Amino acid sequence: MRRYRFEAAHRLPAVPADHKCFRLHGHSYGVVVYVEGDVEADTGMVIEFAELDAVVEPLLRDELDHRYLNDLPGLENPTAEHLAQWLWRRLQNKLPMLKAVEVQETANCAVVYEGRD
Repeated sequence: MRRYRFEAAHRLPAVPADHKCFRLHGHSYGVVVYVEGDVEADTGMVIEFAELDAVVEPLLRDELDHRYLNDLPGLENPTAEHLAQWLWRRLQNKLPMLKAVEVQETANCAVVYEGRD
């Protein structure tokens, strides 16, 4: 498991207009990427963290950090649940040992997606 952070703005267009999340706001998002697999005998690891970083960090930095999430294809309704699914879809082919993606909107609110559509 490896933790990451990024900053982004969004609004939730599917909630009632008087809901606080209908309005534009931002989060300091946390993302936790979980991997699962056999421990390689020669390295003693499932995956080296640097290899994981090489896949995850460019995605977060180039596509999500300091962006308006609603503008991204597939995130027109960027709930934490949709964001976790979006990240899963972007990572699964590059990380075959991917087990789950957790998205934390606040210190008290998070979702975990395990690749079930």
